[in-house]
Amino acid sequence: MTEKRLLQIERRIEAIKARLAAIDEMRPGSLTRQFKDPENRKGAYYQLSYTREMRSRTEYVASDAVRDIRRQIANYKRFKELTAEWVDLGIEHSRLKIKLARQT
Repeated sequence: MTEKRLLQIERRIEAIKARLAAIDEMRPGSLTRQFKDPENRKGAYYQLSYTREMRSRTEYVASDAVRDIRRQIANYKRFKELTAEWVDLGIEHSRLKIKLARQT
């Protein structure tokens, strides 16, 4: 079972690598719609907020760029999910290899 699981992990890691290679532009953060006059919901604008290198940043986003920014944020979230899964699989793979080496 251990050798079979090792092969499953290796195949999944290869699939993750392929999906990571297919990711296009990305950026972290969250995009929110703000209002200059919140009570009357007038003067809408978009704001991108994120933390990078332990510094919080905020950028204004033009309305014609909102769709592209949302796509980049989604790509970044997918990147984070895939790399987290890769790390988990790498740990499991390492443990199984050590266990298999001890059995022989």
